[in-house]
Amino acid sequence: MTPPPAEPDPLRTSPIDWDALDALPYRSQPEVTPQMVRFVQGEMAHGRCTPPAPIAGKRRVHADVAVLIGSGASVRATIPRAINCPTVEQYAAGLVLGFARDNLNTRFAVEGTWYRASMTFDLPE
Repeated sequence: MTPPPAEPDPLRTSPIDWDALDALPYRSQPEVTPQMVRFVQGEMAHGRCTPPAPIAGKRRVHADVAVLIGSGASVRATIPRAINCPTVEQYAAGLVLGFARDNLNTRFAVEGTWYRASMTFDLPE
């Protein structure tokens, strides 16, 4: 009997072409605060996420969020990129929603267009 085909790895297959998305056009680029980093660090410490391997002696968690622009340069939808840590994925999506509120360049934020917002959490050793 032939075994069933293997399930695709959900982290490798995505209907979103992340590299093709333009950066979300913020008027003022948001900054990741120490409190935000502490939340992500706590998720790692409590075992809800696997800590990333250090690169050049630093541990970084990078989160991308796809953002659909609605009327008046408002955010209509957010979709976090899977990083094998659902709480941090959703946290990043919520942060992007807040960062974008009244902070998008209306000349470049086109209604009905998807953009990418990215943030990096540098974890202390």
